[in-house]
Amino acid sequence: MYQKKLKDIYAVLIREQMLKEIVVQNQWHMTLPDHPIVEHMFQSLSYDSREAGATTLFFCKGQQFKVDFLEQAIANGVQVYIAEQPYEQIQAVGLIVTDIREAMATIAQFFYDHPENKLTKIGITGTKGKTSCAYFLKDILEQATNHKTALFSSEETTLDGINYTRSHLTTPEALDLYKQMATAVDNGLTHLVMEVSSQAYKTKRVFGLTFEFGIFLNISPDHISPIEHPTFDDYLYCKRQLIQHSKQMILNVDSDYFDLLAETCTLYQVPYVTFGRSLEADIEIQDAEDARSFDLIAHTLAFADLESGYQLAILGTFNHDNATAALLISHLLGFSEKINHQSLAKTVIPGRMHVIDKPNYPLILIDFAHNYLSIKAVGDLGHQLRPNGKVIILTGSTGGKALSRRADIAKALSEIADEAILTSDDPNFEDPATIAQEIILHIQNDALPVTVETNREKAIALALSHASTNDIVAICGKGTEKEMKVNGVSEPYLGDYEVIQQLMK
Repeated sequence: MYQKKLKDIYAVLIREQMLKEIVVQNQWHMTLPDHPIVEHMFQSLSYDSREAGATTLFFCKGQQFKVDFLEQAIANGVQVYIAEQPYEQIQAVGLIVTDIREAMATIAQFFYDHPENKLTKIGITGTKGKTSCAYFLKDILEQATNHKTALFSSEETTLDGINYTRSHLTTPEALDLYKQMATAVDNGLTHLVMEVSSQAYKTKRVFGLTFEFGIFLNISPDHISPIEHPTFDDYLYCKRQLIQHSKQMILNVDSDYFDLLAETCTLYQVPYVTFGRSLEADIEIQDAEDARSFDLIAHTLAFADLESGYQLAILGTFNHDNATAALLISHLLGFSEKINHQSLAKTVIPGRMHVIDKPNYPLILIDFAHNYLSIKAVGDLGHQLRPNGKVIILTGSTGGKALSRRADIAKALSEIADEAILTSDDPNFEDPATIAQEIILHIQNDALPVTVETNREKAIALALSHASTNDIVAICGKGTEKEMKVNGVSEPYLGDYEVIQQLMK
C-alpha cells in the first residue's frame, strides 16, 4: 500500500515551488502550523468526490469543477484538498497551488514512489496509427521481455501483460497514469508502451514525464474545437512536446512538417532515427504487391539487421509505417535477436482494419478511421483491393468536439470515395443530421452521391444494399465500440461487426 503524510506532500510542493499558501481553520500560512493534521496519512489520491474518503488527498481540478464536489468529498471524510484557489467556507485544510494539473502529476509521481523511473517507457503520438503501432510494439516486446510489457492505449490497458481492460482515455489523467504505472511495476513489468495524445500535453497529464523513446508517426489537422485545440498550430505544438520529453525519437520522414520535427529534435539535442518511403530515410519501406507485406532497406549500417521482408495480419500499406516504427524500437532496445519478427503476422488490433469477405457480398472493411488521413487511407486500400469496383464509405463525426474534423472528413470523401453514406458517430448533444449537413457543405466533388441516414444500423444496411459483389464497403468511425454517446449518455450499440453479421444471415 502506498501512503504519504501531509508534511511530506507539503515538502514536495515547496521544493517544486508550486505552493501559494496553506489554509488551516480559515487562516493562511506558508509554513505548516503546529497542528496534528501535519501527520495525517494519505492512502489514496483522487479527483472524484464519489471515491474519496478520510485518507484521500482530494484534488479540485477542471474547468467544470464545482464547490459542491468538494463539499461531497468533505462529507465523505476528506480532510485535505488541493486547489488553485482557497475555499474558505470549507472546513478542511487547503493546499493552494499555482497549477493544479502540474501539482497532480508531481504529487502522483511522489506518492507512488516514482514508478516512471522503474519502467522503460515508449511514447507514441500522431494523428493516425498510434494504436496500431502500440499493439505491434507491445507484441514484439512481450516476446523479448517474457510478458513484462504494460500497454496504455486508447483501446485497452494491461498492467500485468496478461489481462486487459477497456480504456477510457487515450492517455489517462495524471493520478490514474501513475497509479497504473505503480501497479505495473508491482506486477514485475519492466516496459511500458503508451499512446500520448495531444490533450495529454494540453492538460498536463504527462507533466514532468520523460520517455526513453518517442515515436512521431504523422500529423494532419484534428481535434480542433473550442474545448480541445483552438488552432492547428496549437495541436501540432502539443504533439511536438513529445520530442522535448523523449531521450530519443523515431520520426516518419514522409510526415507533413517533418523538417519542423527534425529541427525540433536538433534544437533540443534529441537524437532521432527516420523511416519512410524515401531514400533519405534511415530505414526505407518498400511495399509489396500483397497489401500485408513489406520490405525494409537499411540506409545506415547501424540498422543492417533490419533488412528483411515482413508480413502483417491486417491489410493496409499505411500499417507498414506503424510496424516499422515498432521494429526500430525493438532494435534500439537491443532486442532484435530475442524476437521473431514474423509475430507481426499474428498481431490483431481491436477496431482496426477488420475484413469481412463472404461470397455474394461486397468486401467489407471495419475501421476506427475518423479523420482525413485515416479515412483516405482506408479508401486508398479499397481501390487497391478492388480496382474495378466502387468504394462506398460510411462515416460520421462526433458531436461537441473536433469540429474541424467535419471538413477534413469531407475532403477525404471528395478525394477517395465513389459513394458516401453519413450517419451517427457519438453525436452527443448535437443533431447527427446537422453534423452530416456540415460535412456535406465541405464536399468538393459534385459527382459524389451522398446519403444521410442517422440510424447507424439502417445506414449500414443501406451501404450493403448499394454495393455489388465487386465493391468495397468501408464502415468507418466506431471500430469495436459497442456504445453510442447521445445527450451525455453512453447508450448501448450492437456494434458494426455484429450489425453486419445479422444483415448477412
